[in-house]
Parts: sequence; C-alpha cells; structure tokens
Amino acid sequence: MEIAKVSETGQVMIPPEMRKTDLLDVGTEIILTDTGKGILIQPKPPFPPTTLNQVAGCLKVQGSPKTLEDMESAISTGIQEQ
Repeated sequence: MEIAKVSETGQVMIPPEMRKTDLLDVGTEIILTDTGKGILIQPKPPFPPTTLNQVAGCLKVQGSPKTLEDMESAISTGIQEQ
C-alpha cells in the first residue's frame, strides 16, 4: 500500500515503482472509475473494445472450408507427432 496526497490542483503523484509496474509512462491516458468506496485508476486500453461480430470474417480464407472431420484429423495428427 502506498499513500499519496492530492495537490491544490487535484494532481496525485503515483510512486515510480507503481508507474513502472503498471506501465504508466508520461502521457499515458488513464480511466478513473468511482467504485463507491474510492477511485479505481486504470490505464486506458490502446484499442477500443470489440465484439466477435465486429471482427469475424475480417481475415480472408483461401481454399475450401474445412469440415469437422478434417479438423479432428489434423488435431489427431498433431498429437501423434508430439
């Protein structure tokens, strides 16, 4: 646990060890969430969250689709090779 003070301008100094551990470099955007018991500080993800529906089909597949039997055969072959 670390203790910090809020400055007159509302700034809080996060100790260097915590900034290093949580990858909070200068300029890193953070998300502040009021949990009802305090404020949770988290780094903002570099990309917005996506759903499977938004990204499904974005990679083009070459060739014919594989059947379930094809996939099971490939898994079995891979296991035997190990």
